[in-house]
Amino acid sequence: MDDVITIKEAQKMVDQWICTVGGGYFSPLTNTAILAEETGEVARAMARLYGDQRAKPGDNLNLADELADVMWVTLALANQCGIDMTDALTRNLEKKRLRDAERFK
Repeated sequence: MDDVITIKEAQKMVDQWICTVGGGYFSPLTNTAILAEETGEVARAMARLYGDQRAKPGDNLNLADELADVMWVTLALANQCGIDMTDALTRNLEKKRLRDAERFK
């Protein structure tokens, strides 16, 4: 998959999958719990790949896949809450650009 996917396209793809294959959206609270679970899986991979913990036999340490899971659930939550993540990220980056322009010099 060499094509570039925009955030807006990714949101639509997540929505389409959930509505056609996934059986519909879980509640926002359930998706928040799933986001916490997926974030924990990122932390587990990081601890074993870059921290002091060692991987156990059978550990799946695919950090890219775990980060993609976090992104998937984030986009699902954004869809449920009517948030355009392209707009939200653009505004967030501008906020940081202005707020932190001199912070790390």
